[in-house]
Amino acid sequence: MAIKRSLILAGGGVKVAFQAGVLQVWLDEAGLTFDHADGASGGAFNLAMWCQGMTGAQIADAWRRTKPVDGISLDAGQLARLLWARSIFTLDGYRRNVFPTWGLDWTKINASTNVATFNAFNFSKQELVTFSAKEMNEDTLCACVSLPMWFPPIALGGDQYIDAVYVTDANVEEAIRRGADEIWCIWTVSTRGDWGDGFVNNYFQIIEAAANGHFKRIAQRIAANNELLAQGRPGEFGRKIDLKVLQAEVPVHYLVNFSQDRLVESVNLGVQTARQWCKDRGLALRPGGTAPTEVHTVETKLQFTEVMKGFVAAGEVDYEAGASRGKALDSPASFQLTIEMNGVNRFITDPRHEAVAEGWFECAAFGGRRPISKGTFNLLVDDGDPHHKAMYYCLWFEDAAGKPLTLLGYKDVKDDPGFDVWSDTTTLYTRVLEGHRTRDEDGGSKVLAAGILKIYLADFLKQLTTFRVEGPTLADRTAAFARFGALFLGKLWDVYAVQILPYGPI
Repeated sequence: MAIKRSLILAGGGVKVAFQAGVLQVWLDEAGLTFDHADGASGGAFNLAMWCQGMTGAQIADAWRRTKPVDGISLDAGQLARLLWARSIFTLDGYRRNVFPTWGLDWTKINASTNVATFNAFNFSKQELVTFSAKEMNEDTLCACVSLPMWFPPIALGGDQYIDAVYVTDANVEEAIRRGADEIWCIWTVSTRGDWGDGFVNNYFQIIEAAANGHFKRIAQRIAANNELLAQGRPGEFGRKIDLKVLQAEVPVHYLVNFSQDRLVESVNLGVQTARQWCKDRGLALRPGGTAPTEVHTVETKLQFTEVMKGFVAAGEVDYEAGASRGKALDSPASFQLTIEMNGVNRFITDPRHEAVAEGWFECAAFGGRRPISKGTFNLLVDDGDPHHKAMYYCLWFEDAAGKPLTLLGYKDVKDDPGFDVWSDTTTLYTRVLEGHRTRDEDGGSKVLAAGILKIYLADFLKQLTTFRVEGPTLADRTAAFARFGALFLGKLWDVYAVQILPYGPI
């Protein structure tokens, strides 16, 4: 008997750009097919493109082309009503700009042979409804995503419709009703459970409570059903159901986001996460290549020079102990690196934010000043938690005898009590390892020395004068530098300003 498989495209506001990246992998590289797909809230956008027959890469590229500001349309006539306003925004910007950018074709969607269910809440009748592909049009799609207060309800057939998120953000029950044996769900609603004050934070935290609460209940029912069947007893659903969930904390706000770069990075994060998710589960992937990151066609480059100084001690593996003993032994260490971003577009939109590092490392224990033969630098990448970032350094060099060595360092960027942004971004925990190793390969390597290097204020001020940008025109160079600045400040926002808004809006 053939296994029936359903795809659940759960909501998550513009976080579903990540979902599109997952689809690039699941549909194209893993070659997965689905007998049914369900979309709720923002997931309905991706479901519409799937119904149209777009490939996973085409869906992902549609989001890569999306400019968030194109979807902004104030409900200007309502703003004067203050607390009695119908909504803050309308979906006119999506109708006028975003849907055409995606290339939505309602004729193709209506004629789709894909079995799909789009969820909306009929507020007039107080019930959840599902639309098939043949019932979809611009109005019904807007009804699926019309988040109360942010957007006005959509009138259909005399009834008022709103986003279904408060009832369900993933209609797993519909997939079960349609006979699914496997349910593949992409979940982007945050499960962190962090409470933040303020109206905007409260609003979306209520959504998280509703969405996660409902989804966990149906997941528990499925688990109980499967357990009963394993015991030879009748389960609630009468058959074993395999619920597969790819869940991620996506570092972009549900709605308050003005950055195309963040949106593209979210798509590419979805690609990277899905590839690893499939690899961990033994799913073979067709070659997919590097996720496209060049959303701007102009080629620009950016570089700056960084100097760090401190102490390391041979034979130590602990950073603090190495720094303390190195200072006592008068064993200074330093480096000067030129960080080169050969393609600012790629650097900014690739979640690894990786650049080339060239220069030298100096320490008497390893032969004095030694040139870096190969180096990489990663700027403010997630350390398994979007609110905890790290900067990574991997530098290959040889000692005076030609012995290959690797300097691995990281800056630990997290919000501790007090003002710690300066110390976090200028303190490098450093180890020197035997052989040439990457950061992923350091586990079995012998640690020869450890310590701490720092950027001192005078060197930081000098560093600010070393920024250089290359590009065809002054406007291109200015835009590249501004985008790099927005990336840097936005990532710091993700760590130190989460109580205002969980993720930087730029």
